[in-house]
Amino acid sequence: MLYLFYKNLQSLFETLFLMDEFWKIFSIFFTGMLGWGKVAVPSAIALFDFNMWKVLGITISGGITGAIVFTNISDLLMKWWNNSKMQFFRDHRHPKVFTRSNRRIIKIKKRFGVWGIAFCAPIFLSIPVGAFVAERFYKDKKKVILALSLWVIFWNTTIYFLLVFFYDAIIKLL
Repeated sequence: MLYLFYKNLQSLFETLFLMDEFWKIFSIFFTGMLGWGKVAVPSAIALFDFNMWKVLGITISGGITGAIVFTNISDLLMKWWNNSKMQFFRDHRHPKVFTRSNRRIIKIKKRFGVWGIAFCAPIFLSIPVGAFVAERFYKDKKKVILALSLWVIFWNTTIYFLLVFFYDAIIKLL
């Protein structure tokens, strides 16, 4: 009887340990999905003590998943908004006005392109914002997803190696 109780208790602790590991991985994946590679990579290294392949695998897969999901959500939101706007303002057709902000947006679009937006998104913005802006300007979803995914890989790898090389100096500063 005591042996059976011990085995059940041991099984419970093993399950809890596996669930603990699952939640660690899920939190890093979700943080990477939102495009906070600058937060996901350091927390995976410092808090959870993951190895290189685990950190890069989880954060990069989360970032690529975020690029796919948020690009498609942005496309659906823009289609819904255009349909709603057309139904509501059916009788009120106004000519488009070319303002200073429109000129600035077009200048940024022509100067940087989808690759420039994707370069800035994972590190300076977030993947949802970058996906929305890129999808707004460029309707080619495959190109937007490819650009965001490649820059997510670049930024997460760069942040990882910077953190590993300067980990001791950073710890001393804190």
